[in-house]
Amino acid sequence: MWPAQARLHVVTGKGGTGKTTVAAALAVALATGGRKTLLVEVEGRQGIAHLFDIPPLPYQERRVAVAPGAGEVRALAVDAEEALLEYFAMFYNLGFAGRTLRRMGAIEFATTLAPGLRDVLITGKVKEATTRARDGIHSYDAVVLDAPPTGRVVKFLDVTRAMADLAKVGPIHSQSKGVVRLLHSADTAVHVVTLLEDLPVAETLETVAELDLADLRPGAVLVNRARPSRLPEHFAATTADGGNGRVDADRLRAGLLASGLDLDDAALDGLVAETVEHALRMDAEQHARARLADAGMPLIELPDLTEIGGDGVDLGGIYELAEVLREQGVR
Repeated sequence: MWPAQARLHVVTGKGGTGKTTVAAALAVALATGGRKTLLVEVEGRQGIAHLFDIPPLPYQERRVAVAPGAGEVRALAVDAEEALLEYFAMFYNLGFAGRTLRRMGAIEFATTLAPGLRDVLITGKVKEATTRARDGIHSYDAVVLDAPPTGRVVKFLDVTRAMADLAKVGPIHSQSKGVVRLLHSADTAVHVVTLLEDLPVAETLETVAELDLADLRPGAVLVNRARPSRLPEHFAATTADGGNGRVDADRLRAGLLASGLDLDDAALDGLVAETVEHALRMDAEQHARARLADAGMPLIELPDLTEIGGDGVDLGGIYELAEVLREQGVR
């Protein structure tokens, strides 16, 4: 079941699985119906700006899309240095001094000396945006975080606990504790984007286990670029396994003739080869689905847009994927 209670949706995935695209589609889906969402990126790649075909995002929350039903998606690219300056201004009243420190290179020195500090600053800003409210009304109905890839996401999310232990008193302590409470609560869900391929599936299962050990709440497994089978399931399985990757060419020719198609030997051989390849791939993807089901998380499948006539994921594709997410219960 989709974690409807969550307000912070962390999206991770192995590199190349399309996690930024899925995060953007999720932000649009959650904004549908007059809601307001914030889409946050933290890796400095400006992937959100590229997807929405806008100039690079500054360290400010900017509207990037309107969702169906008068919803709104805003976006923010978190910069660790800017977050530290904001931190100085908020907790130490050091706005001017902070800018001086930046010119001196002290901020880069500090984040290099304590690498975990960078993640603390980033997660702290995400927490601030998620919990920000006026008169009891949150600024955003949901925040979607395009997080680091699966190999680093648990360390990224859990580093604040270590920082809270290091700083026993003061603003850093209070800020860190607040981030820990949010990330380890039912208000946060971590979604993993994967493909139906061996390496992404294996890394997804490893990440789900790591999330459980770190007491971080898994949300859903988002299977990206899923392709429909063009063969009956029993035929695909028989061709891939029992048939050892073989198709009865004579039987296939007879079926084509019955349909009014008379192919020469070269065309028939090509069709047989494509059928076998497709059957093997579909059978492998079914086994991948079975492995993912063992993780005990909801499985949501998103289509491969190139398979349905597109040239890739553009802004229209983001809206199309958002609609698919809505159809599968994302609210």
